[in-house]
Amino acid sequence: MLTLHTAGLLLTAVPGAAPVPGGAVVVDGDTVAAIGPYEDVAAAFPQARVRSWPGVLTPGLRQWYAKWLLERCYHPDPREYDELGEQPLTGERLAALEMSETRRAGSVRRGIQQMLRHGTTAVAGSCFADPATSTALARSGLRFAPAAWMPGVPVDEPALDPLRGVSDPAVVFAEPLTVGGRADFAVFDVPDEDALLKAGAATCVATVLGGRLVYRRR
Repeated sequence: MLTLHTAGLLLTAVPGAAPVPGGAVVVDGDTVAAIGPYEDVAAAFPQARVRSWPGVLTPGLRQWYAKWLLERCYHPDPREYDELGEQPLTGERLAALEMSETRRAGSVRRGIQQMLRHGTTAVAGSCFADPATSTALARSGLRFAPAAWMPGVPVDEPALDPLRGVSDPAVVFAEPLTVGGRADFAVFDVPDEDALLKAGAATCVATVLGGRLVYRRR
């Protein structure tokens, strides 16, 4: 089924391409079938199901610290929030936990879910030797991207937000949105690019990975 996603502003991250107010992306399976102003795209694909989102639609984000977040943090189960809180545990608090393989695997899955909630569609690097991590990443559909450059975020702090510490969101976009390319993108409930940098990826309202809506804020 064709799906048309539209938002107040579309950023494709294609070099030289201008933002598209009221832009739209048509998804066919796992592929981008069309990109452009909503009126033009909707007229060309009248049979497409329409999903309207608030804010800015952008390419999916690259998570720089996936290995650290998944293998050196513990992401509490919601049933543990009263005891452990909602934030990832590291350092002494992590060392104090009685860690079983089942508990670790659950943490990895929840960590990936948190990444999707922050618009992540790719993780930097490919060296995930831990079986729990590599298996969960393979099942998630997240892509692997080069890690030639990393933002200056202190590595002793969890950074689920890929936009944290960057001055230009373009360096965080995993891959430009192009017709014929894979349909990986996210939508953030902010009015423009500057607001996205200020508010960060926690404003994500939807993440589409390989054409699938894998996260939607309720």
